[in-house]
Amino acid sequence: MSGADGGPLRPGDVVLIAGFDDIPTHRFEVAFVFEDCIGGYSLEGPLAGEYGEPELDMVLGHAPKEAGQG
Repeated sequence: MSGADGGPLRPGDVVLIAGFDDIPTHRFEVAFVFEDCIGGYSLEGPLAGEYGEPELDMVLGHAPKEAGQG
């Protein structure tokens, strides 16, 4: 399993999740890597602090751990 940038996804990684519905693109901390999705917590935006399991195709790539870096 890898992010859109080709790197493997691991617990503790911070990735960008594509926007959907009224939710903008946001940083997400990976807690679990499953066969077809990742589990973890949104770090910002309307879902900040919420657990979710976005599908792997929503992962745009790795992101900086802190907002505004990189």
